[in-house]
Amino acid sequence: MAVSIELTKEYGYVVLVLVAYAFLNFWMSFQVGKARKKYKVFYPTMYAVESENKDAKLFNCVQRGHQNSLEMMPMFFVMLLLGGLQHPTIAAGLGAFYTVARFFYFKGYATGVPENRLKIGGLNFLAVFGLIICTASFGINLVIRETL
Repeated sequence: MAVSIELTKEYGYVVLVLVAYAFLNFWMSFQVGKARKKYKVFYPTMYAVESENKDAKLFNCVQRGHQNSLEMMPMFFVMLLLGGLQHPTIAAGLGAFYTVARFFYFKGYATGVPENRLKIGGLNFLAVFGLIICTASFGINLVIRETL
């Protein structure tokens, strides 16, 4: 038995949060590009080596802040889009919270003190956990509907 899904008007907020995160990702990539010039870490080098560059830690923190955001992006996007099918306003709210927290995560990391990423930015993990719950609820609801 097929289950049809109707996209509500509120699902538009979910899509807009995804777009906002895409802009944040572009902004972070530009910050890495600026750090490459500032700290003289040229392509294709992914991370600077401390024995070759006195500013290696500063550059690596900027690079790592963006890289970690890229690593989390697939899970965030999937949980946002799927969880938002059943809980669009909650998912959009959590997604917006995640996006703001990721901004602070990056800014904190970019200070060169890795622990600073968690001061406000660490709250992004609460948002992801909430999105996982929304997505699990959607999956359970699909299974229950199928068996009825």
